[in-house]
Amino acid sequence: MELSQQLIPDMASYSLGKLTRALGIPMSDRHRANGDAMATVKLFKMLLNKDLDKVIVKDAIKIEKKSNIATNLKDIIEELPSDTGVYYIHNANGEIIYIGKSNNIRKRIIQHFTGTNSKSKKIQKLVSTVTYEKTGSELAALLKESAEIKANKPIFNRALRRTVFTHALYSSTDKNGYVNLFIDKSNREDNPITTFSNRASAKHFMFKAAEDFNLCQKLTDLYDTKTSCFKYEVKECLGACINEEPIEYYNERVDTLIEKFSYANKDMLIIDKGRSIEEKSVFLIENGIFKGMGFFDLNHQINNRAILASLITPMENNRDTQHIIQSYMRRNKRLKIIDLN
Repeated sequence: MELSQQLIPDMASYSLGKLTRALGIPMSDRHRANGDAMATVKLFKMLLNKDLDKVIVKDAIKIEKKSNIATNLKDIIEELPSDTGVYYIHNANGEIIYIGKSNNIRKRIIQHFTGTNSKSKKIQKLVSTVTYEKTGSELAALLKESAEIKANKPIFNRALRRTVFTHALYSSTDKNGYVNLFIDKSNREDNPITTFSNRASAKHFMFKAAEDFNLCQKLTDLYDTKTSCFKYEVKECLGACINEEPIEYYNERVDTLIEKFSYANKDMLIIDKGRSIEEKSVFLIENGIFKGMGFFDLNHQINNRAILASLITPMENNRDTQHIIQSYMRRNKRLKIIDLN
């Protein structure tokens, strides 16, 4: 309104409705958020064109300058690496107020220091220093972030203290003997095959898995029918939905899927990137239980169980760590897995 009074003087009224009508700006859905917003945009574009002295742009730049990074925050950023790892934001008393992980620590901290949302502004006001720990591996960073948020309970990490998954993949055997797979809300008392951050990612996984392992859409809860599934009609399902495919053949493929995406009862090592070119990270799972992680330079270090045990930093095994490891393994098909059996 103030800009309109300056740039379009002598109008009878400067209310949005009367101004847009007088200027011939079309307006639909009057007094509805979308209609008013679109009319305001068109009016503002007109004002920008009329602003030959560029007052609007100059004022906007002045405001932007105020949100630039403060000198003390610039000094903090200068010390940070552009590497994968976990970072810790401290207040003047040294207390950790936020823990995060990033594939580029420096870039992520800049986002915190230039952010305009409520949390970012509070962090900018309270931050005294930032410390970090390089991990090289994103999996290592995810596991450390989860464990250390639970241990330290920083004031700005409230959302991440809760469980990081909502849905899970389960199996059951129907009355005909076929193993069925289905997605459901995760139950912390159950033992799922694998877990997901949300229902959408779970459904996406299930559609892809059904295709990769040639599974029936009816028996994977993707096609609701009393008879045959859609894929059977187009000759892409072997007929488990109507008891045509031998049970043992179908269940063998389901078992292969379960074996691939669950590490229950397995003894194995996951090998990932290290903090330098010469180094690798290692994650130990014994009898399906995550034991911890470490770093090594030479292969003989992990081939010797006694040396391996000394390299591993013990970490808590819980449902969140299982979810982090399983989802990371799904996303990173080229991870090196060593079967300790």
